[in-house]
Amino acid sequence: MEPTLAYGLLIATIGLFGYIGYKAASGKDIKVDEYLAARGSQSSMRIALSLFASGMGVWILFGPSEVGYWGGFWDVVGYALSSATPFLLLAYVGPKIRSSLPDGVTLADYVRARLGRTMQIYVGIISILYMFTFLFAEFTAIGKASSILGGLDPLIPMILIAAATATYTALGGLPASLATDRIQALTVIALLTGLGILLMAQMFSDGLGEWINQAKAFNPEDEWSIGSMSYMDSFASGLALIIAITAAEMFSQGNWQRTHASESPEALQRGALIASMMVFPLVLIMGILGTVVAGRGAPMFGDVYDPSAAFFILIADAGTLILILFLVLAVALVCSSADTLLNAITASVTRDLSDGRMNLSQARIVTIGLMPVAVYLATGPTVLGFTFDAASVFGIFLFADLLAAATVAPVLLTLWNRITSEGALAGAISGFLGVILYGTYTEDYMKGIEYIYKPVNEYGLANLNVFLSALIASGIVTILVSIATASEAGITTTEEE
Repeated sequence: MEPTLAYGLLIATIGLFGYIGYKAASGKDIKVDEYLAARGSQSSMRIALSLFASGMGVWILFGPSEVGYWGGFWDVVGYALSSATPFLLLAYVGPKIRSSLPDGVTLADYVRARLGRTMQIYVGIISILYMFTFLFAEFTAIGKASSILGGLDPLIPMILIAAATATYTALGGLPASLATDRIQALTVIALLTGLGILLMAQMFSDGLGEWINQAKAFNPEDEWSIGSMSYMDSFASGLALIIAITAAEMFSQGNWQRTHASESPEALQRGALIASMMVFPLVLIMGILGTVVAGRGAPMFGDVYDPSAAFFILIADAGTLILILFLVLAVALVCSSADTLLNAITASVTRDLSDGRMNLSQARIVTIGLMPVAVYLATGPTVLGFTFDAASVFGIFLFADLLAAATVAPVLLTLWNRITSEGALAGAISGFLGVILYGTYTEDYMKGIEYIYKPVNEYGLANLNVFLSALIASGIVTILVSIATASEAGITTTEEE
């Protein structure tokens, strides 16, 4: 694709979404609660479209196919399930939390009501770390996608998208994000449908049987790749993905904002279930396509070995029309996730860290101020000896996932009224102790410490046993300590302000 055409499409697409967001915000006297929660304003279908759009970032063009290239059948299935399970859990837990705290915004609001201010801050910090990593990873991905599809300078789409989303999100908050989500979701669905038809035409042209054989074949060139749909020994890493990503997504505050934005608990439940059904097949198909690439050999994009570009290798010889559609799709995906993450981080800073002391003007300053930092980190700088490349970003994600896995059980167990703040705090700490004990038992004490900041196996994939150690230890200790402290105090609930 000619760069001039690509730049034109980029600017037009960003301009459209920016205009929709601006129109949703202009002429309205938005108060802080509406800015952060848009309380009771969204039907089930709007919630479904918003959850789908905000959850499906541009990572969908990179992550599933790369997982498929490396991991085989169960990694593909696990990744697809891990994209849907957060919405399934939200459908079950969301209405309960909404009814118990009608004026809440974030998950940490609920945590404060049940477990106190200290746990609210802790959950807020985990949430911000995870969401901000997600944010600059999205900018990294759109820079790479724009370069692959249109030969663009990666920094330009990052800056343009950051400027547009920061502007309309700062002006209109969550209502503006929800308004753009609807259009972005419909755009993504329409483009994916069209591209799916074109991709199927290419499959039949090449021979459907040949694509199936390649998906089942083992990589003939890359010994580290076990990306075959015939490979059935990756169950552990596939399950690890489900646990890690589901736990982490519970701390993505955009989901909880939409919990309170739904017009009723029933609308939230239906919307979340619909979103899960939309997400699962999409991620599954993208993962299977990664195994097709693995069956063809080492993933060479030009002269560069690049497993993350596995999907783009499949469309490398596609016509200009397909490349145009994919560029528009990539921009729609990153805009939909970026504005959600931006407003959600602002909500966490405003509600959880500042204890609600920020006014609307200060919240807008936070919103705008986040973007330059995210774009800077997306360029891959080295800060204090730490380089923000793809491997390091993956490592940050896994670290944040482990923090979430050690904390999600203590938080969700508070739906049982005998859980105390002492029990939840002890449980969260014990999640890390469980990891250290596992590492000590299997190897040595230092390995247990290493697993906390690097929870991977010998292949560099998420280590199921590490995440299970955090999840099980935190849950058991939370229950035991809560029973003990509740009995001593003669209470069944704890509400600390």
